[in-house]
Amino acid sequence: MIDVTEQKQRVAVIGGGITGLAAAFYLQKEAKEKKLPLEIVLIESSHRLGGKIQTVRKENFIIERGPNSFIDNNNSMAKLVKDLGIEDQLIRSEAGQRYITVNDKLYPVPVGSILGIPTKFSSFLASDIVSWSGKIRATCDLWFPRSRIQEDQPLGKFIRRRFGKETVENIIEPLLLGVSSGDIEQLSLQATFPELIEMEKEYRSLMTGMKKALTVISHDSKGIEDRPYQTFINGLETLIEALEGRLIDTTILKSVKVESIAKTAHQVTLSLNNKSSIAADAVILATPHLITQKMFAKQGLLQGLQDIPLTTIATVSMAFPIEAMDDSFTGSGFNVARNSDFSITSCSWVHRKWPSSVPEGYALLEVYIGRSGDEAIVDLSDGEIEKIVLQDLNRVTPLKGSPLFTVVSRWKEAMPQYKVGHAQRVKLAKQELNEHYPAMKLVGSSYEGTSLPNCVDQARNAVDELLIKLFE
Repeated sequence: MIDVTEQKQRVAVIGGGITGLAAAFYLQKEAKEKKLPLEIVLIESSHRLGGKIQTVRKENFIIERGPNSFIDNNNSMAKLVKDLGIEDQLIRSEAGQRYITVNDKLYPVPVGSILGIPTKFSSFLASDIVSWSGKIRATCDLWFPRSRIQEDQPLGKFIRRRFGKETVENIIEPLLLGVSSGDIEQLSLQATFPELIEMEKEYRSLMTGMKKALTVISHDSKGIEDRPYQTFINGLETLIEALEGRLIDTTILKSVKVESIAKTAHQVTLSLNNKSSIAADAVILATPHLITQKMFAKQGLLQGLQDIPLTTIATVSMAFPIEAMDDSFTGSGFNVARNSDFSITSCSWVHRKWPSSVPEGYALLEVYIGRSGDEAIVDLSDGEIEKIVLQDLNRVTPLKGSPLFTVVSRWKEAMPQYKVGHAQRVKLAKQELNEHYPAMKLVGSSYEGTSLPNCVDQARNAVDELLIKLFE
């Protein structure tokens, strides 16, 4: 058993994905800057760090198996990147027209759409993606009263009441959900898009609220496009490599699993799968929620976390010679409306969004498949998945020949879904944990946001709260 030294407080970070890595990094940074007697141990069950962030560097192609970029609305990633000293490796996506596929036909996303909500009526009314009756129904948002529902409600119910079925299905849902594969009829409005609630309260109309938001953004910066998707010139794993490289004062244990957690006199004991144990004064739990819950199974804690469902998706990256592309399609990619008979949910022309990720003369397409309630496709063989994806793509924009190579990445039961009541569910879990283990924090994509910036924010907040508890 590893014991804590008399002089130092030990914090164990369980989980080596982006959240756990960020937590360990900021613990180390605070300890050094404030001269805190802190010892940090990062425990990861797999042989590598980074979790879902996995970059394949193959024949001068940069291919992402998991997340491919981020939008840094709160500058949390910018701060982390600056602290790591890798600002010079950041790149921004090239501007490009996004499309939505409805019934085998591509429609450009109307100019001025934010989260699928129209802000420029001329562009929305000129679009053929919604019928005239659908457009008239959508503009009712300008006059409809505020919702009287005080409790949490399904995201789909909320936006359909304001814009009608057709606009929601053809524009808003494909853009709101993107590649998350969630079910809009079950997702929590409060946990997924709380800003829509506040916008309705303040402006009544979401269209009006979005126009105001666009005006503020345009006034404060160069415009809405000033906050593009970002990544690194050598892929997102650059961030993971930088974090791991900077954790010089942190003990990192890979291929080690925490099987259970128990309370001792003034500490907690982490029992590991290698038959050893670690004593700690504080713990940051940055593992997926079902794994976290299993650590407390003997104590019957955190049972409510089992009510957070997980969905399965896969990414399919295909490389082609550039001449295989259809010249008539000039967009950067498309999302697929759920009412369309497609297996794929979205596709990006990586060579247009991120030209440096692809060698000259070649094209790279990144496709997502699998959505809530329709996940069986992910269990097919790579060859079968490639065939289905090519059939879908050729229905939209013809491709010449077969791909030079295909990389299929499966993420089984890996995408947490924030169902109605999620915020309350998480609140109760954190309260329950705090009652039994005051120096323990739940963080990660299962709880308060799935984006990379959300995960970094959770890590930083957990570090601040634990250090106050330990040293003030």
